[in-house]
Amino acid sequence: MPTGSALTIGLNSVDPNHYHGWSGHLNACEADAEDMANIATSKGFTSNTLLTNDATRQRVKDEVSAAAGGLEAGDFFMLSYSGHGGQLPDLNDEEVDAQDDTWCLYDGQLVDDEIYTLLAQFAEGVRVLVFSDSCHSGTVTKLAYYEGTVKGRSVIHTASEGGYRNMPLEVTLPTYRGNKDFYDEILRDLQPESREQASAAILLFSGCQENQLSADGDFNGLFTAQLLRVWREGTFTGDYPTFYKEIRKRMPPDQTPNYFQTGQIDKQFEAQTPFTI
Repeated sequence: MPTGSALTIGLNSVDPNHYHGWSGHLNACEADAEDMANIATSKGFTSNTLLTNDATRQRVKDEVSAAAGGLEAGDFFMLSYSGHGGQLPDLNDEEVDAQDDTWCLYDGQLVDDEIYTLLAQFAEGVRVLVFSDSCHSGTVTKLAYYEGTVKGRSVIHTASEGGYRNMPLEVTLPTYRGNKDFYDEILRDLQPESREQASAAILLFSGCQENQLSADGDFNGLFTAQLLRVWREGTFTGDYPTFYKEIRKRMPPDQTPNYFQTGQIDKQFEAQTPFTI
């Protein structure tokens, strides 16, 4: 009998000691994590939630690794992240835009290369579903050398950045320079040609494209709010591509969610109703 395990992460702030005095206050990320956990438990997943100061780099890595060690072919892992998206310089020449995208965890950023490496621990035949309601999240689970379309380096947005889940430019560079030795070791580690390939089937729903920002909200992030509306407390009956299309239809033109696959392509997985163990 297949089993399901879920890890939902939500940060309404980060540790200013690491982020150059910036606390990164957000409103609805913890609520997103709790709502995603509610979906998971309603569908029979064993769920764990990490909120704000508990969502450290090590805790997240440990929880994902523990799940990977306990799941076998046919099982299901769901991972959701709501928080700030950041960027760091690409030091191993794998990014078409010369920047690595990150999740801003409480005590430091988790680089997209690290996220992929964590997901590569899951066995072949495991289904992995990832949600990232954060800025620059379009392909945050990607393997190196993803040759997608990057429509310019300038970020697309129409409103003030105060309501978005992005690390401000005035924080990005000082945070990197203040922790340069720490990040450079990560950014130069695991060269693309030696990196373990993911064997699991991995589907990513991201809150926006790589060159866009994801909006926060009063009750949920904009992307998570529309996801919940489409899910309709479990009455949605379509497959994953339809789920994505229905969410995307509800989003404004300056925030376009992405549907992205990596690891093994599993058409049977995609054809299932979302969250079906």
